[in-house]
Amino acid sequence: MNIKKIIPGFIVCSIIAYIGNILGGIFPKLGGASFSIILGIILGNTLVKSNKFAAGSAFSESNLLSYSIVLLGGTLNIYSVFSIGVKGVSFIIIQMITTITVALWIGKKMKFKKKFTYLMGSGNAVCGSSAIGAVSPVVKPEKSDLGISITIVNLVGTVLMFLLPLISRVIFNGDTVMTSALIGGVLQSVGQVIGAGQLVNNEVLELATIFKIIRIIFIVVLVIYLDKKISADCKVTKLEKEVETEIEVEINEITLEESKKNKFKKLNIPWYITGFFIFTTLKTLGIFNTDLSNIFHFISSKFEIIALAGIGMRVKLSVLFEQGPKAITYGLAVGTVQVISAITFIKIIYGLNF
Repeated sequence: MNIKKIIPGFIVCSIIAYIGNILGGIFPKLGGASFSIILGIILGNTLVKSNKFAAGSAFSESNLLSYSIVLLGGTLNIYSVFSIGVKGVSFIIIQMITTITVALWIGKKMKFKKKFTYLMGSGNAVCGSSAIGAVSPVVKPEKSDLGISITIVNLVGTVLMFLLPLISRVIFNGDTVMTSALIGGVLQSVGQVIGAGQLVNNEVLELATIFKIIRIIFIVVLVIYLDKKISADCKVTKLEKEVETEIEVEINEITLEESKKNKFKKLNIPWYITGFFIFTTLKTLGIFNTDLSNIFHFISSKFEIIALAGIGMRVKLSVLFEQGPKAITYGLAVGTVQVISAITFIKIIYGLNF
């Protein structure tokens, strides 16, 4: 970690978060989180779009948010983490499968490269840019595909961050569990979940984050699935080639072997999820008292706002303009199906008695 490179971007994100908090106090219905991410997008594409701020904004988006999640664990009882129950886990699994299937299908119909559709499916189904980064060693995409997928997923998630609280209010009449399931089960990044939750209330903020954390755990399953699918694709490609030299076969075998090695390297659950559960357990055992939990909550909330500024700064509109409306349409189409399917599944699952 090069601290000198991180400082400029981190300072900018902190200033944006500070201004966002002030504006959030003036306009409480929008809140500091909303202003932080909006200002991040505006400034990140105008006054502070220089690469010298990139390391700091990346640190704020990723590292600070990870620390925030761990600290959040120190404010929650372990029983509340599993409060989503069988219904919640069932919804998460079905929603993730649907999202990945739809992303691959729409991408194929729109004639995008298969590797790009894998990135889009992963980012939308699990946890945005973190999921894209986790599956990249298995997918082995082009660098340009990485950039555009992260940008589109972040942009669509930002739009939905503002829309989902409104949609849930109309469809679910403010029901805490259903609203939390929608926000935690659809939004691409943890930061967006936190931002949307803050637009509703603290109960939704906490429960939606739990939905999201359980969803992130399934990244292990996703990596295994993609590894097997890509391996199968490679085998099919080999069979279709009637003439192939021995050298090419060896290269393919080496590539598959490296993919397997990378897969096992990436099977670890993200460290901040482990940290979250450790802190939650310590809180449940009474090792963390109320005063310490309040401190954790205060620091966590500050980190969240700064992280949202970082997320906003990393939404590069120039990248979207270069890719044209086709890529944007793809992202919006996947996001729309996500919302519709989530509402449908929530209605069905939470309407059942089990």
